[in-house]
Amino acid sequence: MPLVILQPSSVTPVIGGSLSHVQACPMHSGYLNERVLLRRNTLLSVSYIRKSEFVKLNAYYDLGFVNHLKVCGNLSKLLLKHRIPPQSSSHTSAVVIKNDYPQNADLPKYYSKKEKKPFPVPIVELRRAARERLKNSKGQPRRPVPPPKNGLLVKRLIPVAYDVVNARILLTNNLKKLLKVVTFHACKCCNEIHVGPVGHPFKSCRGPGASNRYGNHDWGSAVVEDILVPVEAYHLDDRLRKRIAHDERFSIPRIPAVVELCIQAGVNLTGYPTKRRRKAIIRIGKSEFIDADESHLPDPEPEPENSSVTVLSEIPDAEIVPPSSVEETVLLAEETLIAWERMRQGANKLMKMYPVRVCGYCPEVHVGSSGHKAQNCGAYKHQQRNGQHGWQRAVLNDLIPPRYVWHVPDVNGPPMKRELRSYYGQAPAVVELCVQAGAAVPEQYMPTMRLDIGIPVSIEEAEKVV
Repeated sequence: MPLVILQPSSVTPVIGGSLSHVQACPMHSGYLNERVLLRRNTLLSVSYIRKSEFVKLNAYYDLGFVNHLKVCGNLSKLLLKHRIPPQSSSHTSAVVIKNDYPQNADLPKYYSKKEKKPFPVPIVELRRAARERLKNSKGQPRRPVPPPKNGLLVKRLIPVAYDVVNARILLTNNLKKLLKVVTFHACKCCNEIHVGPVGHPFKSCRGPGASNRYGNHDWGSAVVEDILVPVEAYHLDDRLRKRIAHDERFSIPRIPAVVELCIQAGVNLTGYPTKRRRKAIIRIGKSEFIDADESHLPDPEPEPENSSVTVLSEIPDAEIVPPSSVEETVLLAEETLIAWERMRQGANKLMKMYPVRVCGYCPEVHVGSSGHKAQNCGAYKHQQRNGQHGWQRAVLNDLIPPRYVWHVPDVNGPPMKRELRSYYGQAPAVVELCVQAGAAVPEQYMPTMRLDIGIPVSIEEAEKVV
């Protein structure tokens, strides 16, 4: 197949299609390494250049392309830098449109209960990184173990841990208030929820008696636990202790996993004592250590009562006061969204330093370097594993699972139609609840909500869409 080079005076930006309308002249093979070479019948990508450089190119358009190789040599290097120049117009300017999020995006993949969750980092990559670390550490002196592996706290993350705890309590209190003014439904037979004046009409119920109701949901009232899924973990009085045995599964208390993560990161809560070390541990084996002598250290000073770092308290259900006006509802919804993002972003920072494990077969979460030994996994084929969990590294959605619900385009408009299901988007329940309360839609949730898709008015109009 012959190779051709584009002539600058006849080049125009091409978006799709072939090069049948673009003039080209053959070049000698000795100049192949200095020319912009393109094969016939290939697609071109358009890349605009600055106006000043485009004006410099116009000065050489009247010169012969073959007779002036020296000029063309410099010109081809500039073309190679910018791929293809724009149309020969003095009004051409660079237009760059950037968007960090796609226009439309699908929801995270749903994994069946019969398949194992994928590892966040593939096993092949983990092994390759381990071999690389072992190779680089040969002949090098052993470095001291950094916190939190040496038993000490990461001091820069202590304020983050307090912020996550307060954001979680504030989020819970605000959701209780918003549920007084925004209608929220939960199916009585399955775990599906919906935010809106009426429940959605989609036949997706898989609970008891669903066949008698032809898959329709039996909607009822919802509570905060339907929005914030309670994910609990064992509370460790010492995060470097030995793994929890199967016989200890009932003697150790269980608390929300996010709270346990914050406690291990430095939060002191009444009723949940934990061991705080002031000197690094002394390793005597791969999994054995002894605590350093702290007798010569002065006693730690108690925290003052008027300390700037305080933990909020959760409001009882009987004392919840709903917002009294529309403006107050909008402000409450905005504050709730901010608390939701603060909790997720802060927990994500803590998970990068303090390990969190999740079972690959069930939603069991353990905050610690290695999972517990309790044989209480009842997922698919648990008999083959003797009820033991398949521990792996957890991600943020394992610790704080977002419950996706259908996004209602217009709360005051016509109800959602079953036949137009493919036109509707979804969003986390917290986000959808705040949006219907008057808050602005966060940018990162717009792709899954499909706000830019025009929904047909009727089924007849949807059938005409190509």
